[in-house]
Amino acid sequence: MKLEKSAEGTELTVAFVGDVDSMNADGIRESLLKEIEGVTDLTFDMKELEYISSAGLHLLLQMRNLMKDQGNMTIININE
Repeated sequence: MKLEKSAEGTELTVAFVGDVDSMNADGIRESLLKEIEGVTDLTFDMKELEYISSAGLHLLLQMRNLMKDQGNMTIININE
């Protein structure tokens, strides 16, 4: 799993590359918590995501709950 992050002003885009599962979801969450302060537009790009487990989905829900108080969260490029 690799995260590719791109920040511009109050916008942050996070691209998942590989798998998001119980082995790495907590680490990803900790990394994102350090970076979303002051972010008003958070975008998750799933173009390179190969697999997401329930732990990964839970991570997205946690981020959504945090972002609803400070801005918007969008998920783009969802694969089948």
